[in-house]
Amino acid sequence: MPEQRERLAALGIPVVEPASPAPAAPRAAKGPGRAQAAFQRGLAALTQWKEQEGDRAVPRGAVVEVALDGGEPVPVRLGVWISNTKSRKDRLDGAQLTALAKLGMDWAAVG
Repeated sequence: MPEQRERLAALGIPVVEPASPAPAAPRAAKGPGRAQAAFQRGLAALTQWKEQEGDRAVPRGAVVEVALDGGEPVPVRLGVWISNTKSRKDRLDGAQLTALAKLGMDWAAVG
């Protein structure tokens, strides 16, 4: 506190001015870009599932390894992704709903 520094200086004790606080670390980007990337990973996983399993229902615990743009394969918890996407259907745009409907997600049909 400034008052304490003044008292210490009056007693002849050297006072070191406090350093300015370090800037906060930048946070990971959030927003449409990140959400769109997550949607694309889920859509790729669903496409892969449909190619391998056909019309078999996706169990909630299903995990699919997906490599986008030639990158390292990443696990996508497809069953959880479908459940979350379905519950947040009102946040999806028309193109996203259409893509899901084309892959057999009846709940995504527009209309």
